[in-house]
Amino acid sequence: MTATATSPAPAASPTPTFLTGRARVVAFSTIGLGMLLAALDGTIVSTALPTIVGDLGGGNHVSWVVTSYLLAQTAVTVVVGKLGDQFGRKLVFQLSVTIFIIGSALCGLADGMTWLIASRALQGIGAGGLTVTATALIADIIPLRERGKFQGALGAVFGVATVIGPLLGGLLTDNVSWRWCFYVNVPLALIVIVAARFTIPKVPGGAKPRIDYAGMATVALGASMLVLATSFGGTTYPWASWQIIGLLVGGVAVLGVFVLIEHHAVEPILPLRLFRSKVFSDCCALAFVVGFTMLGAMTFLPTFFQYVEGVTATQSGFRMLPLVLGLLATAITSGNIVSKTGRYKVFPVVGGLVMGLGLFLLSTMEPSTSVWQSATYLFVLGMGIGLSMQVLTIIVQASVPYADLGVATSGVTFFRTMGSAFGAAIFGTLYANFLSDRLPTAIAESPGVTPQDLATPSALHQLEDSVIAPIVTAYSDSLTQVFLWAVPVALVAFVLALFLPQVRLADSLAPEANDIGPGFGAPESLPNQEILSRRIANLLYGRRRDRVLDLLESDETDLDAASIWAIVQVYGLTASGHRADVAQVAWSRHLPAAVLEPLFRQVVAAGYAEGNLDDLTLTAQGRATIDRLSDDLSAWILDNLEGMEGETQEGVAEAIAFVVQRIVVERVESPVRPPAAALAGDAAP
Repeated sequence: MTATATSPAPAASPTPTFLTGRARVVAFSTIGLGMLLAALDGTIVSTALPTIVGDLGGGNHVSWVVTSYLLAQTAVTVVVGKLGDQFGRKLVFQLSVTIFIIGSALCGLADGMTWLIASRALQGIGAGGLTVTATALIADIIPLRERGKFQGALGAVFGVATVIGPLLGGLLTDNVSWRWCFYVNVPLALIVIVAARFTIPKVPGGAKPRIDYAGMATVALGASMLVLATSFGGTTYPWASWQIIGLLVGGVAVLGVFVLIEHHAVEPILPLRLFRSKVFSDCCALAFVVGFTMLGAMTFLPTFFQYVEGVTATQSGFRMLPLVLGLLATAITSGNIVSKTGRYKVFPVVGGLVMGLGLFLLSTMEPSTSVWQSATYLFVLGMGIGLSMQVLTIIVQASVPYADLGVATSGVTFFRTMGSAFGAAIFGTLYANFLSDRLPTAIAESPGVTPQDLATPSALHQLEDSVIAPIVTAYSDSLTQVFLWAVPVALVAFVLALFLPQVRLADSLAPEANDIGPGFGAPESLPNQEILSRRIANLLYGRRRDRVLDLLESDETDLDAASIWAIVQVYGLTASGHRADVAQVAWSRHLPAAVLEPLFRQVVAAGYAEGNLDDLTLTAQGRATIDRLSDDLSAWILDNLEGMEGETQEGVAEAIAFVVQRIVVERVESPVRPPAAALAGDAAP
C-alpha cells in the first residue's frame, strides 16, 4: 500500500499456500524433523570419535570427520536458497533429505577413515540443503503475521539439537554402536520424505536466478585447501614440505581468484561492498572466532573425558551438559536484554574475556581434577560462547541496506561455519602433534601395554590405573595444551569486540534477538523481500501494539478507523488479484457476514467503493484515499526502519506495497485469529 501501488504488486515470487490448524502443525513438524536431523549430525559424532578411531584408525585426521561435514554444508548453503527459488523449495527439500540418507548410510558402512570422511561430506551437502530450505519453507506455509514464532521455534530446534548431539552420540556408541550415530538418520529421514510428500504444499518455482557458481566453487576449494594444510601440517607432512606449502599458497591464490570473481559477478554470493562496513567486517571476524572456539572445544572435550577420566561415551556426553547450560543461559539472557534495550556491544566484549578464562581453566585440568571442578570450567566456557555468539546476525541486519539483508545474513553464517571447520581442523592438528611427542615415551614407561590397548578408551581403562598412568598423563597434557593454545584465539574475539561500533538496533529487528537459531549458525538464505517483510511486521507489532490504524487515522481525512480498515481490505484483495468478498472477509475473522456488511455498505454509500458486497472494487475517490494514506504510512516506515540508506523511493515503495497486500490476502486465506481480535487493526502486518 503505497503512493505508487494502486496496481498489483510485482509477482516476482510465487504465491505461497498458507496452511491452518492441524495441517500447519503437521507440515511444521515435518520441516522441524528435517532441521533436527541436519543439526544433530554436526556434533553427534564428537563423543563417538575415540571409538571410531579405534575401529577405523586414522587418528591423525579424525578432525576431518567433523570438518568435511561443515565444509560441504557451507559450500551448499550459498546456492541452495536460489535453487529453491527456481525449482520449488519442496522439491529441493526432498532432494536434500535423499542426499542426507545416502550419506548417512554410507557413513554407517564405512570401513576406513577416508570412506567415512567422504561420506560425511556427502551428508553435509544434504544437511546444508535441509537447513536452508527448512527456513525458507516457513514463508511458504505460515502467514507473515505469525511467522516470527515459527521461525523462532525452528531456530530453537537447530540450537538445542546442536548442543545435545554429543549426549545422543554417546548413548548410541555405548549401547549399540558408533555406526548407529548415522544409521539412526535413515528411518527418520525416510519418514521426512514421505511426510513431505503429503504435508508440505508445492509452491511453483519463480524466475531463474543468476547463481554465482564460480564464486561458490572457488571459495569452497580455497577454504578446503587451507583447512587441509592446517590438518596435514605437522602430522602427515612436515610444515616445510612442498605439499603443505603448496596447499597454503594454492588456497590463498584460489581465494584471491574468488575476490576477483565476486568483484565482477552480477549476483555475488558475498558482495565485497559489504566489507566497507566496519560493523559487518567485525561481526564476520567475531563469528569466525566464536565458531572456531565452540566446535573446536566441543569436538575434543569428549576425548579428554574418555581417555583421561575413563568415562563411557554416554557419560562424556553428560559431562558436556554444563557447557550447554552455560551457553543457553547467556545466549537467551543476552538475547532478551538486546531485544528490550537495543544495546549489544557489552556482550561480545565480556564474552571474549569469559571464553578466554574458560579455555584457560580447561588447560589446567589433569587426571585428578574433580567432576564438579571440570563442570565449573565447562560452564564458564559455555557462558562466554553464549555471550559472544547470540547477537552477531542481528547486528549485521541492523547495519546493512535492506537490499543486502539476505546476503549479509548468509555472509555472517558462512564465516561462523568456516570458523567451526578451521577450529576442528586446527585443534585436531595440535592434538595429534602434542600426542605424538608424548605418547611413545609414555608407552615405554607402561610395561605390558600393547597398541591394541590404546585403540579405544574402554580398552585402555580395563588395565590397572598404575600401569596406564603415564599414558593417561600423556593424553591429559596433550589435550590441555590444545586448550591453552586456544586462549589467544578467544582474546582476539575480545579485541575485535572492543572495536565493534554500537549502532542503533532497529526496533524491527530487536525481537529477533531472542531466536537462538542464528546464534548457533543456522543457515538462512531468504529473499531480501521476505526479510524486509519480517522487519516491517516487527516494526509495526514489535512492541505488542498495533500502530497501523493510529498512523492511518490522521487529521487529514474525515474517515474513521473502521472505514479506513474496510477500504484497505478492498484495496489489498483487489490489488493482489483476489475478489473482495465481504462474506469471505468476515469468515476469515470468525464473524457473521451481517456484522461487517453495514460497514462496507457505508463505504460504498460514501463513494469509496462500488459493486456488490461479494465483489467490491475501489472507486477513483477510494484509490485517491489509498494513495493519500499510503504516503503517510510509507513515510513513517521509511523514517522508522533502520538500514534503508541508499535505497530508492520507488524500490522501497514496491516492497511495502507487496507486504501490505500480502498481509490482507493472508488474513482471508488463513483465518486463525479469535473473534475478539478481529477488528483490532487488521489493515496491515
